[in-house]
Amino acid sequence: MYDRHRERMVKECVIDRGITDQRLIAAMGKVPRHQFVETAMSHQAYADKSLPIGHSQTISRPTTVADMTRALQISGQERVLEIGTGSGYQTAILAEM
Repeated sequence: MYDRHRERMVKECVIDRGITDQRLIAAMGKVPRHQFVETAMSHQAYADKSLPIGHSQTISRPTTVADMTRALQISGQERVLEIGTGSGYQTAILAEM
């Protein structure tokens, strides 16, 4: 079930917005976003909206994650230290790249 939703998210939030970085497309297509949100919200994990993750924090919208990652222009050889950024979803995307 989640695979189909993740594929749609990648198409609508990444590819249809003109992002062509194949590593970013592959990473967002692989990382299971539903595992980074509260269980009660997992059915909304692949919608383009921020979701609560507890402690008055939210996970960023998929479009925001895609835009931030693209802006980094990483080659895949960098070491990235990400501190205090929430759920870990962005970190997982970067690790896949």
